[in-house]
This record gives sequence, C-alpha cells and structure tokens, in this order.
Amino acid sequence: MNMYTDKAEIPSIVNSLRKTFQTGVTKDKEYRRQQLKNFLRLFNENQQAIIDVVEKDLHKHKIEIISGEIAPVVGEIEYMLANLDKLVKTSTVKPQYKVNALDKCTVRKEPKGVVLIIGAWNYPIHLLLLPLVGAIAAGNCAVIKPSEVASHTAEYIAKMVPKYLDPRSVSVVQGAVEETTVLLAEQFNHIFYTGNGVVGKIVMTAAAKHLTPVTLELGGKSPVIIAPDANIQTAASRVMWAKCFNGGQTCVAPDYVLISENQISEFIEACRTTVHKRFGDDPQASDSYCRMINERRFDALEKFLDEVDPKQIVVGGKTDRKDLYIAPTVVGPVASSGHPLMEQEIFGPILPIVPVKDMDEAIHIVNSKDTPLALYIFTDDKATRNKILNETQSGGVVVNDLLMQVQELALPFGGVGPSGMGSYHGIKSFETFTHERTTMIKSSGLESVMIARYPPYSDSKTVLFSLLTLGLPEGFINKVKAVFSAIGSAQNVFFSKKKSSQNAVGESKL
Repeated sequence: MNMYTDKAEIPSIVNSLRKTFQTGVTKDKEYRRQQLKNFLRLFNENQQAIIDVVEKDLHKHKIEIISGEIAPVVGEIEYMLANLDKLVKTSTVKPQYKVNALDKCTVRKEPKGVVLIIGAWNYPIHLLLLPLVGAIAAGNCAVIKPSEVASHTAEYIAKMVPKYLDPRSVSVVQGAVEETTVLLAEQFNHIFYTGNGVVGKIVMTAAAKHLTPVTLELGGKSPVIIAPDANIQTAASRVMWAKCFNGGQTCVAPDYVLISENQISEFIEACRTTVHKRFGDDPQASDSYCRMINERRFDALEKFLDEVDPKQIVVGGKTDRKDLYIAPTVVGPVASSGHPLMEQEIFGPILPIVPVKDMDEAIHIVNSKDTPLALYIFTDDKATRNKILNETQSGGVVVNDLLMQVQELALPFGGVGPSGMGSYHGIKSFETFTHERTTMIKSSGLESVMIARYPPYSDSKTVLFSLLTLGLPEGFINKVKAVFSAIGSAQNVFFSKKKSSQNAVGESKL
C-alpha cells in the first residue's frame, strides 16, 4: 500500500515546523536533551524491530545492521548527550583589532531554523537519522525524508519517529520524486542530502533559489592502492570484507584496486580464498551475504558483467535475478580507462583489479578521475604513505583498512568536489546545523576617542585613528626601543662608575 505523504500537505507541514521554531521551544537546552534521550529510547526499545525492517529491504545479516545502521546513530546520540552543555555554550574570543581591545566579543551557537534531511536507501536508518541527531542537538526543527526504495524501513520510521520525537518539531515526509520535488520547492534553512551526484545537482539547484546552504554526501569511485611492501593476505582479507559488506552498496566501498603487476596473481588467489572461507562454496546459500536492494540495481550490475570479457572474471560472476543475488566477483586485470567497470561508480560486489608499474602510475590514475569520497592505502612504509597523501585528494583516507572512518565519530566525514561538500559526525554534525552568531559588546563611553573615525576628517584625526587601529609605527617603536636601550646602557655605566668610586673611598679609609 502506498503510504506517501499527500503533496498538498507538504507546505503546511513545513509552515507548522516554522511556527514551532519561532516559539523558541527547540532552542531550550533541556528540551533538546529530552529529545535526544527519547531518540535513544527509540533504539533501545526497538532494536529487533529495526533489524527486522532493514533485513526485509536489504536482506543482510543482523551483525551488519547493528554495526552499520544502529551503532553509529546510537553513538552520535550518546556523544551529543555527553557534550551538549559544552556544544551550546557561548564562547568568548579575544579581539584582534586594536580599536576593539576593550570590547567583549562572543560567538553564540544558534540553530539555523527548519532543516530538510533526505536519506538514502543503502543505509536507510544510519544516513537519515544520524544527521537528525545533529539537527536536534543544535536546536532545529526538521523534515526528514526517508528513501522510498527501502520501503519497509521508510514506513517504520514514519510510524515510530512521532512516537518518540516531538511531532511539533520533527516531521516525516514519505514519497518519491514528486513528493521530493514539492519539498525542495519549500524554503529551508539548511538541506542535508545523501545520495548520488545527479540528484545532488538537483538539490543544489533547488536550494540556490532561496540561497539555502547545503550539505551533499555523495560518492564516487573510491580506490585502493596496494603498495609493494603491503601484506597481500591482509589486504585481500580486508578489501573483500569491505566490498561484500552491505553487498558493496556503500558510498565508501572499495571501487577498484591498484596493485603492482607482479602481485596481482597472489592478490586474486587471496581474494578467492577469503570468499570461500567466509561464504562457503556457494555464497548465495550463506545468510551472511547481502542482496541487491531491487531489480533495477541488480540489472545495472548484471549489465556491467555482461560487458566484461568472461576471461577477466577470475572470482565469482554468478547472478540470480529472482534472488537479487550478485556473487562476490573479482575482475582483472583491467585497463584504468575505457573499461566498463572503470567509467562509473560500481556500487555492488564487483571488484576490478588494475595493474600499475609503480606508485607514480597509481597516483596518476587516481588523479585522472573525479575526487573520491575515500582513498585506501595498504602500506607500512611511511614514505610511501606520505607520498600518496601529498599527491592525491579525497574526502578521507584510511591506511591498512577500509570503511572504519565512517564509524569514528571523532573524525569529520564528507567529500570534496564531485564526492560532496560539507561534513558531519560528532562535533561537525552540531556545527553543520548551527549558525555561529557573532556578538560584540562595546562601551558607550570613550566617545572623545571615537571621534577620530567621524567626518570631517583631518590630519590630526588620521594620526589618532592610525594609533587606534594600527598602533604605533614600527619605525617609531624601534626609535623608542633604541632610546630606552641607550638610557639603560647609560644607567649601567653610571651606576658601575658610582660603585667603583664608593669602593675606592672605602679602601682609602682603611
């Protein structure tokens, strides 16, 4: 049954939230704290139900649901609760402009207003509700739009969120393209979107009509560079874990591997062994292996494989449309450009292997493509690591592992260029939805000094204003220092002679 929100009701939903924000209720620190506590209860009291609905949509194991969906949001809530007092506190800064030296300068942490958060289907809990934590902690009202592709999860969110979070300040809008288009026509104070670059441009275009700031969490082809000194067995083990996690449907999943030609055979064999060890002879029969979200995604991935030379499929390759199953697949060696797997983000469990002569070639290939959301490096050599870091760009980097940067709330998470703009997690989530309002408190006195800035201007006012704003001229200061230095030297000579004279008189009396 279609549970989409009536498009005609969307403007009134946004207007109602704006009225709530104008009352100031969401700015109250204790209100925010209670909302966060209620949010935490939603997860603590409904963990199994959350697991069930996500499993219906993505057919993945509960370990992946707990680690990839529930734990990050719970961790974010706990962070905000533990740090809320510090986060909302007005900070005092030291004036740098000389004329303001006696003034009080502060930065107030104020909510932006009514924000829109658009989630994605691949992590339908995590990518929608984790940003909401930051929005609530910062004191905003919010519209959240779950992905209609993960329909079971979307309906569950629409049902449960109003039971735990104040409906006056948080609303859920369900729908697809038409409903989202109506939403984007409304004026928000911030839009947070997670998804692909095509829709990201649509979101940004809509936001531009109202000059609304945006956070775009996109994706791209995240490369893995395996250096000559890397432990191939460890690299293969971790790369295949990350590639198979969530069926490869992760914005920071390893998209392709760059590895020396003489290491390819060992790496492929290690990948084959890893797949067999984790999923058995037939991964389709394993309850630990995820499925594609729907037939559309399955067809896109199967099309990739249809365009690949069968001889290049060295691991896996099996598919089953009825089961939405794509086997863990390794393809290689492939060319870095012109190959069907190297022209766009794969977003599935297919891993192309690209041979390189050296690290310079690997760096060149990375830089020849759009800036990725993540870059993975396998090496224990500091010089190699620093060379790659210094000569590439990416949203983030992980050395000797994959995906774990997403779990670490102390690290900002976000892209650059085509992989996104803005970041969140931890303090960055709070800052994303916060306006830093500067406040300067000046004395109503000292008008006799301030007269220097008022017309009519004159040479004497120029001198006074220069002293107030720039301080004493460096040449003048140096001259003053020289005078005082000379006086000091003269005093030393004087007192030295006086002391010598007194000593001489004392000796004559003896």
